[in-house]
Amino acid sequence: MNTLRWSKASQHVLLVMMAIGLAGCSKPPVAETHVRAVRTLVLSETGGALEREFSAEIRARSESRLGFRVGGKVNRRLVELGQAVTRGQVLAQLDPQDLRLGQEAARAGLAAAEAQAAQAAANYKRFAELKSQGFISAAELEHHETMNKAAHASLRQAQAQAGVQGNQTSYAALTADAPGVITGVDLEQGMVVAAGMPVLTLAHDGPRDAVFSVPEDMGPTVRALLGKPGALKARRWGTQVWVPVMVREVAAATDPMTRTYLVKADVGRAGFDLGQTATVVLNAPVRTAGGVRVPVNALAERGGKSALWVLDGKNMTVNPVPVTTSDITGNVILVSQGIQPGQEIVTAGVHVLTPGQKVRRYQSVNATNQPAAPVPAPVPAPSSASPASGVAS
Repeated sequence: MNTLRWSKASQHVLLVMMAIGLAGCSKPPVAETHVRAVRTLVLSETGGALEREFSAEIRARSESRLGFRVGGKVNRRLVELGQAVTRGQVLAQLDPQDLRLGQEAARAGLAAAEAQAAQAAANYKRFAELKSQGFISAAELEHHETMNKAAHASLRQAQAQAGVQGNQTSYAALTADAPGVITGVDLEQGMVVAAGMPVLTLAHDGPRDAVFSVPEDMGPTVRALLGKPGALKARRWGTQVWVPVMVREVAAATDPMTRTYLVKADVGRAGFDLGQTATVVLNAPVRTAGGVRVPVNALAERGGKSALWVLDGKNMTVNPVPVTTSDITGNVILVSQGIQPGQEIVTAGVHVLTPGQKVRRYQSVNATNQPAAPVPAPVPAPSSASPASGVAS
């Protein structure tokens, strides 16, 4: 009985050991290689220049910030924002009551000064006759002569004061000093304004400028274009018509907050409306004679150096290539060494790639699950690169 039980136990142990041995001899499962989809870009020569685009605002060559020459309460505002006005047109009116009272007081003072001057002149004439007859001394005549001169001086003072007060009364009406368009309104009826406070902005009719800002490092480049016709081109937003423009003015110093130079480009009378937004483009030389433009997001850092992931189209693998970068504008950077025109680089997903990794070009899928056309890479300058495929997964 014991022998039978031992045989069964031995058989069970033997079967377990055989199963373990067979499991040890079997091959481990092969890990499935993940092929990552990437967006790529085929590079081309830059031609030694980078194209810069700036957003500009169309402004009048001459603008006036108008204000009343006297203080008071606004009685009426006669213009609206965007209204065209002519020279001498009344734009706003102050309450003239206090100014009229001042004018009347000045007129009364003038009348009193005229009477005093007339009296002093008559007295001097009489005392001059008495002096000739020997009835008064020379000192007495000199006294009346001085009184006559003082009275006439007071008369001239009163006349000037009356003139000033008359002008003050006329200043209650704010008028346009040139034909143009009202581009700013900072007053309403009932407001109390101080003398000289700007309340309206008038854009004069005539030549117009495209006003924009450039980075601090581009100041010398733009300043070199001063006065050169056609150095820049501009177009209104929503149109494809480019107009040659000329740099007319570059700020002498950068803005303390934005560290940019303010630039004014003459667009003449090219049909731009005041306040419109325009795109201004200039081609600026770069520090290197050649090179290729790539998106900034295509750059990766390996070992403290910049690198690009280059696609081997035959084997569909990627490998990092160290590069030397040069000028940068917005999201585009110029690579001067390490890469050649015609090579295909990865522009998205570079942070998850490994050397020699298998990849495939990304293609978007539409609603019917059919592969769509390759999505172009977002390169600002079409002349510098041509898209090949889509984004990284």
